[in-house]
Amino acid sequence: MGNRADDEGTDVTIYRKALTDTVHADTPTGAPEQLLALLDNLGFERRALPAPGPVYVWHEAPAHLDEDAKKQLATAAVPWLHKAGYVVRIDDDVWDAAAYTDAATAMRDHGAPALPAAIAAVPATGRPAGARRR
Repeated sequence: MGNRADDEGTDVTIYRKALTDTVHADTPTGAPEQLLALLDNLGFERRALPAPGPVYVWHEAPAHLDEDAKKQLATAAVPWLHKAGYVVRIDDDVWDAAAYTDAATAMRDHGAPALPAAIAAVPATGRPAGARRR
């Protein structure tokens, strides 16, 4: 089972799943644990379809976030992924220029990932267990 990161040759492809408000961060099949853990640390939630067959792993922005917060989370991850050396592609419909600027500034000033304020302030109640834009 392929995914958009496999199809596009990226380390991470961030997009809104068609006909939903779900923001996906796909990684290639067999992505290293350090990449998956970085996405976890950046606020994405890891999902997996287990065997039989190969395990399919992807990340999603938490479902309890509103649309703007999902866009901020997705975009704020980009500079941190770049800093770690990953090739990232993010769709225009989840891109937030202000969130990118804020995350790049935080990375420069603090050196550790921090969730955007709008995301960190959202309660987790009911929570389920070079950027290229097109």
